[in-house]
Amino acid sequence: MGKQLQVVDLLSPGRDLNAYIQTVNSIPVLTAEEEQSLGYRLQQEGDLEAARLLVLSHLRFVVHIAKSYQGYGLPQADLIQEGNVGLMKAIKRFDPSMGVRLVSFAVHWIKAEIHEFVLRNWRIVKVATTKAQRKLFFNLRSAKKSLTWLNGDEVQAIADDLQVKPETVREMEGRLTSSDTAFDGYQDDSDDLIAPAPANYLEDQRYNPARLIEEGDSEQDTSARLQEALSQLDERSRDILQQRWLNENKATLHDLADRYGVSAERIRQLEKNAMKKVRQAMEISAGQLTA
Repeated sequence: MGKQLQVVDLLSPGRDLNAYIQTVNSIPVLTAEEEQSLGYRLQQEGDLEAARLLVLSHLRFVVHIAKSYQGYGLPQADLIQEGNVGLMKAIKRFDPSMGVRLVSFAVHWIKAEIHEFVLRNWRIVKVATTKAQRKLFFNLRSAKKSLTWLNGDEVQAIADDLQVKPETVREMEGRLTSSDTAFDGYQDDSDDLIAPAPANYLEDQRYNPARLIEEGDSEQDTSARLQEALSQLDERSRDILQQRWLNENKATLHDLADRYGVSAERIRQLEKNAMKKVRQAMEISAGQLTA
């Protein structure tokens, strides 16, 4: 049990990142023979102890990969944790008979999980959704040599290298250099200056006379169509809806079951059928008004 807890504890760096890194770096690295033996034990026997040893011996490698993603402003502990998820997925699919070291196989799974995390959290608005955009996103980040905008030759060179259109490179560059803005803006400590924010440009429509009249007419129309639909129901069904939904003190299914001498389930069925008839009648009425 203690060994299992050790793996669980090391899959998440926790608050003390330095202590975590020191711990994973102290775990011995497996030889190729040891790794292959553990791989066969896991693949053929489902040996969880073998899986544990494979995970522990490769945690230092996840830390190494996660460090290369520090430029996105995301917590390194979170990057490591996501990379560990990718490591476990790789170990689950690792085939020692292929003659490839686990580290070479796992790197793709580790980076894939970290990439997904970066794209989910780097911006409120997603900067890349398609596979091609994601490839361009990460390659463009590493291709930019400075914080300045790319010139025409640089754009063309990146476009040729990644086999995309130059305008696609420009569009992604714009997304990379943009930043999120708080809807209500930011205030300084003196409360004298308020940065421009989307909320400052919205028109308050709450007291617009035209809107108030429109809402009033809509409410009256809905109420009239509801009353018309209710009038088409039989007396019992109409009373059930009245008692269950329209009265201030709403009745329960059991209250109505006692009143009509039937089961609560029967009341529920009558209520459901009545609601369906009312909905259909209101839709037909609305369609006649717009026709």
